[in-house]
Amino acid sequence: MIRREFMTLLGGAAAWPLAARAQQAGRMRRIGVLLPSAANDPESMSRVTAFLQGLQELGWTDGRNVRIEFRWGAGDAEQYGKIASDLIALAPDVVLTLGTLSVKALQRATRTVPIVFAQTTDPVGGGLVESLARPGGNVTGFAAPEFQTSGKYVEVLKEAAPQLAHLAVTRDPGNAAGTAQFAAIQTVASSLGMDTRPVDVREISEIERVVATAARQPNTGLIVTASAPAQIHRDLLIALAAQHRLPAIYPYRFFAADGGLISYGVDQHDDFRRAAGYVDRILKGEKPADLPVQAPTKFELVINLKTAKTLGLTLPPSLLVIADEVIE
Repeated sequence: MIRREFMTLLGGAAAWPLAARAQQAGRMRRIGVLLPSAANDPESMSRVTAFLQGLQELGWTDGRNVRIEFRWGAGDAEQYGKIASDLIALAPDVVLTLGTLSVKALQRATRTVPIVFAQTTDPVGGGLVESLARPGGNVTGFAAPEFQTSGKYVEVLKEAAPQLAHLAVTRDPGNAAGTAQFAAIQTVASSLGMDTRPVDVREISEIERVVATAARQPNTGLIVTASAPAQIHRDLLIALAAQHRLPAIYPYRFFAADGGLISYGVDQHDDFRRAAGYVDRILKGEKPADLPVQAPTKFELVINLKTAKTLGLTLPPSLLVIADEVIE
């Protein structure tokens, strides 16, 4: 999604539903948006565009009957607390966010302002909600089934490159959910006769060092799990996989579109559109405590055949036939 489309939606669509005109008669509502990525990241703009489209379909247009305040973490988790406090100080009616660390930062800033997360790993285990069915408190949203997909990462990569015996796995050490996911990947990898090594994705020098070290072992692959630092450093991760000729799997489609071998994960645009529905319901008076945390409904398996050829891989037809998209 290009910037022009993003700004068009932000400024308001030409077609304005009748519901929005009725809502304008009331007070201007305020939505806060805190995303852990960078403001100039095209994929982040694309996700926000999906959210804005969802809002418009429900009668909410920025500048007409709602004002939307954006804040960006740029992958610097140490700044999330300050950013969250600044956003809450604007007295939003509801806040949209993404990821465990962002939700926790907002929870430290407020226990009353409703918070909707578009995607978060293990919200119960992470202490964000009391249960999926009845979240309690001021937080709800859409869970990312990362522990369920962990095994899929290993299985798909092994099917693509059967010779693999070692895996380098990215994780954000500041996120407890990331550490737990690494353990889940270890379990599945071990059952398939592979060992694993963690790659800290917060520092560029550490990423380069650990990936280079892991690549010295023959038959090594790379698993890039979902995190804000991995998204911010995605160009580096894709380049390192190409440089060291590592078969790799990534969490979202845009990794494969940018040159990664395979991606498997949730369609985040769909989650952001669905999050607009929860924001709408909260603006109309419902409480986050009564809105169950939902699971994603759309997953995507994307394969980049050009990258496979560069790596000298002949992918099995059984894998290609189940792909949602094959990039040639």
